Amino acid sequence: MSERPVNFPAEDGVLLEGLLDDEGEKGVLILLHPHPLYGGEMHNPVIKTMKKTASEEGFSTLRFNFRGVGGSQGSYGEGVKERSDVKGALNFLLSLNLKRPYLVGGYSFGSIVGTEVGMEDDRIDGLILISPPLFMSDFSLLLNFKKPKLIIAGDRDYLCPVESLKGLYEKLPDPKMLHIIEACDHFYSWGMHKAIAKPVRDFLRNYFSTDVP
Repeated sequence: MSERPVNFPAEDGVLLEGLLDDEGEKGVLILLHPHPLYGGEMHNPVIKTMKKTASEEGFSTLRFNFRGVGGSQGSYGEGVKERSDVKGALNFLLSLNLKRPYLVGGYSFGSIVGTEVGMEDDRIDGLILISPPLFMSDFSLLLNFKKPKLIIAGDRDYLCPVESLKGLYEKLPDPKMLHIIEACDHFYSWGMHKAIAKPVRDFLRNYFSTDVP
């Protein structure tokens, strides 16, 4: 479960900083942090919980700072240039010959970018979306995502209202999982980030316990 610092280029050449744990044998989970302009970065507790859970389940992980965050070069890209960051991460993993599946776990802003890249890049084999901000982005893209997907949100999340989320979820194609955390807001206050561990673990075990062909 040890991580080491790495640097890799986004698809457009911007150099990004990350932390790689390549000791897993079941695939890789790429972790995308919340909004860069509101304190989002790769050490976020939700991101760290996903990393820990994936490692315990035998997956390698790559978490990194989007452009303009921490030691990553460049500047905020309005959620558009950040897609290049994710594609650069995929290129980096391929260059290391890390085996698939390649999964993306995005929290809030990260879930927007992860969904958009997941729809256009066949290298992404599954999505974990934590608190997708339905009021900020059009997640109807997921209606065409037929690979495994897990959505987690709190029942007190004003950016991801439960009824709206359930309405979207019902229309999504299988395979899919939904987990609602009681008394939890968008920011996973009061240590609520710990509650994502079990649904993430269940998702990985249910859909990725064997190799993707």
